[in-house]
Amino acid sequence: MLFRILTVVLLIASFGFAQDDYKPWIKAERDRYAKTIQLSKIQYPGDTKIDITYYGLDLTLTYQPNYITGKVIVNALVDTVSVTNLFLDLRDNMIVDSVVLDASQLSFTHSDNKIDITLDRTYILNELISLVIYYQGLPVQTGFQSFKFGSHGGHPIISSLSEPYGAPDWWPCKDTPADKADSADIWLTVSTDLVPVSNGALQSIVNNGNGTHTYHWKSHYSIAQYLISVAITNYLQYDTYFHYGQNDSMVINHFVYPESFNSVKQALDETDEMIEVFSEKYGMYPFINERYGHAEFDWGGAMEHQTCSSMGAFYTDIISHELAHQWYGDMITCKDWHHIWLNEGFATYSEAVYLEAKSGQAAYNSKITSEMGWAKDAEGTIWVENISSVLQIFNYERSYAKGAWVLHMLRGVVGDSTFFDIMRAYSDDPDLKYGVAITEDFQEIAESVYGQSLEYFFQEWIYGENYPEYTVEWSKSLVGGSIFQIDLNVNQNVNSNPTYFTMPIKIQVNTTTGDTVITVFNDAQSQNFQFNVNGNPQSINFDYGNWILKDLSPITQIEDQIVPDKFSLKQNYPNPFNPSTKIKYTLVSKAFVILKVFNVLGKEVATIVNSEQDAGSYSVDFDASNLKSGVYFYRIDTGNFIETKKMLLLR
Repeated sequence: MLFRILTVVLLIASFGFAQDDYKPWIKAERDRYAKTIQLSKIQYPGDTKIDITYYGLDLTLTYQPNYITGKVIVNALVDTVSVTNLFLDLRDNMIVDSVVLDASQLSFTHSDNKIDITLDRTYILNELISLVIYYQGLPVQTGFQSFKFGSHGGHPIISSLSEPYGAPDWWPCKDTPADKADSADIWLTVSTDLVPVSNGALQSIVNNGNGTHTYHWKSHYSIAQYLISVAITNYLQYDTYFHYGQNDSMVINHFVYPESFNSVKQALDETDEMIEVFSEKYGMYPFINERYGHAEFDWGGAMEHQTCSSMGAFYTDIISHELAHQWYGDMITCKDWHHIWLNEGFATYSEAVYLEAKSGQAAYNSKITSEMGWAKDAEGTIWVENISSVLQIFNYERSYAKGAWVLHMLRGVVGDSTFFDIMRAYSDDPDLKYGVAITEDFQEIAESVYGQSLEYFFQEWIYGENYPEYTVEWSKSLVGGSIFQIDLNVNQNVNSNPTYFTMPIKIQVNTTTGDTVITVFNDAQSQNFQFNVNGNPQSINFDYGNWILKDLSPITQIEDQIVPDKFSLKQNYPNPFNPSTKIKYTLVSKAFVILKVFNVLGKEVATIVNSEQDAGSYSVDFDASNLKSGVYFYRIDTGNFIETKKMLLLR
């Protein structure tokens, strides 16, 4: 929803400000809107006794006077053993004239933002109830704007934005995203100088002969109550097309203010390319048999109304964000607002996916990096604890930026091809497609495609807080030839929940012969890793590719004995020993090295080294299991350097 809410209510980015420029403005907007949002009495998640199957909205809307008069058809199946009453959500300021079932008026009360309806008899499990609610009134705005009568250039603009709890501000419904209607019809009657836009495909336009006309829009696909929308003004309609086959195309309706068209046309023309990219990455555009489109409206952000996003601005990121919601938010809707990251994190990440397809890896990296600062500012868990607060649900740092980083990190864990296989499998899952989901549904699909458990990943990133803070130290030692051993120490600061983060980490080692990338699996607060590389290591790049949301202290190289300034032979350790010991030596330059062991009589008992070696520091093991206790001597001979030392074997 609401492209770039940034913990507030307005899409600041739609005005083109840099992130650092609009943080102070965000706080001011947050404070202002916090005073207007009254949600303490939210009834959530609606009447659990019924399962909505259909909505039919037949509305007449006037401007000056600003008013709605209408009827709403609600079809529902009984979802319990039996019912004699049910309720629908509608704000108290709206007037309910009557509730009708089978041409008979039913008894009802309207208080506490609910229409409590007494049915004409007892209805049993799976029995269909079809109600018609006649009502009228002037909606009072809650949330981000819910329903607004405004103007642009001297012309009226009437529009809705119901997410998350605004639908009952202007029409009676079951106010929960968990219960999507199988289909919906929307009839909008307005003055003939206005164009009323809604969801789905346009079925008809009827001139009523009295200065009004009625547009009939129909959503053949399932739809959540908050995604049903109206946008009404003197629109200019501009159509483009998404060509998805040799002879197949889908119309893209752009409804914009006439005065806006020339300035936004170039951005609108990019939409078909975006649909093509997302169809490739996520599966075919979900509403291919209807349409996609935009309707300009009087708000600073945008909202992903199904098949027709309401837009307060037009540029690449905002258009791709709302479009991606058609897959993640509209086709698959978060079951409850606790899991809003499944909508907003996915759409925010999709901005980077489109930029990558359009402009390459550097554009993707730049976009992801730009979200990192916001993600690090997130407080609490991505799973929203307080869903009575609109500002908590649509906290930009957490639900958008950090949610996007979860997907970026998942891509780093599973790899590119597997990641997009996961996204397509999620889109196409028969239990979720055109339905609702929670985090565990996405996790289950990700694990199934990946073939491994991702429990650690989702628990720490969705239900945990903050991010890892790493301190990294490393050293190197020459094993032999051009092979070096890296000793890598990874330490994490103690976190609250989890205590530390478990993650695979890519390590790039830059050597004199080239670069090597190793992946280590960090699953401890403090952990040591050892691995060999070819070539003299010069530096390391921790979290190569920037796949982890993190802080990283300057990497410290704690030991470097690779370039000795003189030949030397160290005292063995341990000494005395039983039965093995280590012998270390250094070479200033390449040399043929002979390292032998002798007894007290000068008899050779072992040859440890007999080969040409490069300059560097070396450590070799000597095993004396076959020797008797006593004094022994070990001698190194490089041609230019000879030295002998004594050692003691005690059994």
